[in-house]
Amino acid sequence: MSNFTKVNVGQEARTELHDKLSLTGAEISINNLPAGASVPFVHSHKKNEEIYAVLSGSGKAVIDGESVELNAGDWLRISPAAKRQFFAADNSPISYICIQVKAGSLEEYTASDAEIG
Repeated sequence: MSNFTKVNVGQEARTELHDKLSLTGAEISINNLPAGASVPFVHSHKKNEEIYAVLSGSGKAVIDGESVELNAGDWLRISPAAKRQFFAADNSPISYICIQVKAGSLEEYTASDAEIG
């Protein structure tokens, strides 16, 4: 049995990697909205914070009623309880990754969790 999983994804509107990669500690989705489109719902979470990375394009997130402009290269963290919805700009598509993890669950990271050799 291999200690890794590799997949290749296309340009679908949304691809969730939880099942495709057999993830056990996070959900990751790749999202592509065409110009002028939006996620068709407002949502929040019970336990999971979300980290967004804008890969290309521009748009905005409306978080608890506040509009946050988004552009390629931006990173955004949203707490579980915040109500959020995403929009592509009228003249630009937007592509972003969403990483969903349980808030407060990170105990070790980078060097403190690494083993050399």
